[in-house]
Amino acid sequence: MADTHRTDLVAEVREFLSTRRARITPRQAGLPLYGANRRVTGLRREEVALLAGMSVDYYIRLERGNLSGASDSVLDALAHALQLDEAERTHLYDLARASNPSSRRPTVTASRVRPTILRLLDSMTDVPAYIRNARFDVLAANTLGRALYAPVFDSPLFARRGPVNTARFLFLDPAGQDFWTDWDKGADDSVAFLRSETGRAPHDKALTDLIGELTTKSEDFARRWARHDVKIHRSGVKRLHHPLVGDLVLPYEALDLPADPGLRLNFYTPEPDSREREALDLLAAWATAGTAVSSHHH
Repeated sequence: MADTHRTDLVAEVREFLSTRRARITPRQAGLPLYGANRRVTGLRREEVALLAGMSVDYYIRLERGNLSGASDSVLDALAHALQLDEAERTHLYDLARASNPSSRRPTVTASRVRPTILRLLDSMTDVPAYIRNARFDVLAANTLGRALYAPVFDSPLFARRGPVNTARFLFLDPAGQDFWTDWDKGADDSVAFLRSETGRAPHDKALTDLIGELTTKSEDFARRWARHDVKIHRSGVKRLHHPLVGDLVLPYEALDLPADPGLRLNFYTPEPDSREREALDLLAAWATAGTAVSSHHH
């Protein structure tokens, strides 16, 4: 088992570094262009080595997937030479950590939501909120969160096997195309987030299984996965199309729960007096009525 992890990790490092190198032109790196007969659009290995202040042989060793023993200053020089952003830099450090046998502690990911967090969720009555793990499993949602994400919760994908998972819904349920107005952005972001997570938790079998499933079943996922892009989600705007209240443009925040590694609280906060605020109030009224109706059935 450890051997396949090792092979996967080597491939991951190799692909990540070579794709980053390929996207930087010598001009962007501030290098003089010698001759016009370049076979590569991006930087050559020796140019990266020059920019990072290391020998060509050493850089080649790194790009072949051998990050073990690379010091922080080497990683910093590499990140600087390849013009990595924060998410990419974090990913490089995660890959280096996973490459060092001494620090290969399995990454713990919390699997349940603690009662205090559930109470917090339920107390957030006028904003849609939910808790998810880094694999996009939705572990808990408040009433409004469930109402907003009704198309996901009601997907036939999860009728036979849980948990509700927004990445599976996005790529494997045709309704995903309707629900995410900006589907391409949602798809790019999800894949980049999962790619970051493979660096953070390389031994998470459920994560590997999910990626395997999506790569096999979705051409769109497989194509994006091959790009090796990584991203950090903290805040932004989601564009959703809800079957009951129509198009919504909702600012969101994603907060990590420090006591529960891998879990994050996502919530949407529309502007007061906006169309979105009205739409959510309508959804809340509908959800409360619906809850009342469904509780009479039990």
